[in-house]
Amino acid sequence: MIQGWCPGALRPMASGDGLVVRVRAHGGRLSQAQARGIADLARLHGNGLIDLSNRANLQLRGVTEASYPALIAGLRQLGLIDDSAEAEARRNIIVTPFWHSADLTQQLAAELTAALAAADAPALPAKFGFVLDTAARPVLRDVSADIWIETGPEGLLLAVQGGAKAVSAQDAVAQALALARWFLDAGGVTGGRGRMAQLLARIGLPAGFEAPRLQPLRATLGAQAQGRLLGFDFGQMQAQTLAALADLGALRLTPWRMLLIEGLAQAPDLEGVITRAEDPMLRVVACSGAPACPQALGDTRGLARALAPHVTGLLHVSGCAKGCAHPGPARTLTATPVGFDLICDGPASGIPDRIALSASELICDPSLISKAP
Repeated sequence: MIQGWCPGALRPMASGDGLVVRVRAHGGRLSQAQARGIADLARLHGNGLIDLSNRANLQLRGVTEASYPALIAGLRQLGLIDDSAEAEARRNIIVTPFWHSADLTQQLAAELTAALAAADAPALPAKFGFVLDTAARPVLRDVSADIWIETGPEGLLLAVQGGAKAVSAQDAVAQALALARWFLDAGGVTGGRGRMAQLLARIGLPAGFEAPRLQPLRATLGAQAQGRLLGFDFGQMQAQTLAALADLGALRLTPWRMLLIEGLAQAPDLEGVITRAEDPMLRVVACSGAPACPQALGDTRGLARALAPHVTGLLHVSGCAKGCAHPGPARTLTATPVGFDLICDGPASGIPDRIALSASELICDPSLISKAP
């Protein structure tokens, strides 16, 4: 399995359809002008396809070596480029889309962004991530991350998987950075890679991490207090769709490959936009697959689309064992040189329960995905 990295704007990744350029919105929010600008840049300098990532970012596809400099210049004019690739990589922050202007979320996001950009910021692995889950109730407990600042029963909590401790609004960011330095000092990085959960599995929780946490809520498509949450087939849209959404309101990005449009009351009638919570396309997750990804060993999205009406729960179709679209466990089909392996409850790299299933036999008999071997 080839190890990759999370692309950025200043460190794009080559794919089967050109360079993938990831845009990290400050505070998890794009103004209407920024969203329109990104749509224009995607058309001018890419192939017009825009992905939503599970790290609450946008990815522009089909960028060429020749068009890349002009794209970066345009993103810089929109205020979306960091001072360096290193600063960009450290600014790995997921922000709850359900924040309110009167809460502390955007203030904490600005403080954490500044702290991670400072000269003395900890040199964390590229995939090491922070979550600001500081709206009325937490909703981001299940995202792939390492350190959370979240709403607790009596104030803010600093949390890791398996435990938390109370912090004040004044010292939450400083405490989060101290925890990141503890991770480094405790040997959390090997060969430039490492995650908090892996370290905690070896040495246990840091001292003092015992505070209770609020029961998280589950986000649902549709009307919210802040606007309306919209979905997209495989988290992908055309540039013209983003431009049309920008006309409706500012955009908040989410790790669920959805967008929250601020102040939007009525569901828009736009091609490719999912507005119904019962839409079967919300039950399938798939990476770009072949030929868009050179590492993919099969077409993923065509198969996922065909199987969607027959799925209960969640089905993940992965082009290889990396499982980029959904790193966690699910009912998973992983492409191999000889077909698809079925993992009944695990990640794309998990031990298969059935092997070498062809796309044609899965489409002809979708019950195969729910049959135990």
